[in-house]
Amino acid sequence: MATETVLVSVVLERRRAVSPWADYLWLPVAVLPGDPAIAAATPLGDTDTGARFFAGCFALDLHRTDTPTYRDNLASDAPRIWIAARAGSGAGMPEIVGITADPAEGEAYTEAGDDIVEHVPMPPEIAGLLAEFIQAHHVERAFIKRKRRDWSAEKPDEQA
Repeated sequence: MATETVLVSVVLERRRAVSPWADYLWLPVAVLPGDPAIAAATPLGDTDTGARFFAGCFALDLHRTDTPTYRDNLASDAPRIWIAARAGSGAGMPEIVGITADPAEGEAYTEAGDDIVEHVPMPPEIAGLLAEFIQAHHVERAFIKRKRRDWSAEKPDEQA
């Protein structure tokens, strides 16, 4: 169950493919905090590598049970957000199917098969909101090692 939702905007870049099977590649390249109130698929300009487009505004759900991995993400040299996109039919813009600040969930996105999964830099505004969320919801849980039963002390005919 999500305990907080943050709205983020996703920017995709269309790059010319070097493959004979596709004309273009679409890659998530950035997230921005909030909703800029522009239509999805709006061109944002050209770069040296391709053309950028606004993909839309999406919910970044924060879960209180994921605070340890959020904390690890923020403690890294470059906090990231993972975006999973699914290519549609034809050469159109892919559909965003997942967005997370949890590195473990981001890795799980790669197991879906044909989805495009990229991690992009986390904007400082989102990092600040994530730090506040961790501060409010994190509960340190002690690691408890389970003890194994000593089977060597039992005789074979005592087992029923």
